[in-house]
Amino acid sequence: MTMLARRLAPEPAVSVAIRRAGATWFWRGFLSFTGLLLFGPLVILVAFAFNDSNILAFPFEGLTTRWFTELFSDPLLVKALTNSVVIASIVAPVCLVVGTLTAFGLTRFRFRGRGVIGGLVGAPLVLPWLIIGIAALMAYARLDVSLSRGTVIATQTICTFPLVTAIVSAQLFRFQRAQEEAAIDLGCSRLQVLRYIILPHIAPALAASAIFAFTWSFNNYEISLFTIGFDQTFPIWVYSSVRNPDHTAVVNAVSTLISVVQVVLIAVAVRLLRARGTGTTGVLGGEIAGVPRAA
Repeated sequence: MTMLARRLAPEPAVSVAIRRAGATWFWRGFLSFTGLLLFGPLVILVAFAFNDSNILAFPFEGLTTRWFTELFSDPLLVKALTNSVVIASIVAPVCLVVGTLTAFGLTRFRFRGRGVIGGLVGAPLVLPWLIIGIAALMAYARLDVSLSRGTVIATQTICTFPLVTAIVSAQLFRFQRAQEEAAIDLGCSRLQVLRYIILPHIAPALAASAIFAFTWSFNNYEISLFTIGFDQTFPIWVYSSVRNPDHTAVVNAVSTLISVVQVVLIAVAVRLLRARGTGTTGVLGGEIAGVPRAA
């Protein structure tokens, strides 16, 4: 009875406070270490973009912004940036349309093989881009298709639209069909329901999907490398230029500008997703795979 009473006795408040404080400091240290690993290299890259030297070494030889002006005098860099922007500007809207239609088909209709189709749609999100790039290269060679920006756009679209499908599907899962049914009962047509009820509800997800699709396409290296032929995109130019010591500072400068733009775009996308409480659970699974949605 004495041992049982000791086990059932409440723990002293001091030990509870010490344990909670230890757990708090442990998680703070863990998150700080993880943040250092993730963002430390980016901070170093930005710092050396303002160093008046091509050598990545301390101490700095001086502060300068001339690398940000010299990057526009490199025709290969300008062409690579143009290619990446053009490709991403085409891939993003195409993926937005295809991904949204796929999300509607997988979430609004029940048909035989829906789970299999959902799994096939989500497969490019799991397969490594390296394997997809090699497979696409072999397919284009087999079909005697010349490699160009068109082949990059086609391959990136196949790999990127599942991301749009995932985000839009998560938003559609949260949509209450009672609103749609009420609008129909009040005399609205299907087109009016889509325009005034459904699209405003999924608008933040659509905007976030477009931003993520653009950044995915712009940053893609593996697929672009195998499917663009003798041309270059920005990631390919960076990989080929970073091995040249004379281009190190220019690479740092242009990477800093691209990183700032993409961080802003991703922050906007996350804010849009939070505006409607869109999550990533249940995407291409759950209801698509046949598991009933929670009420």
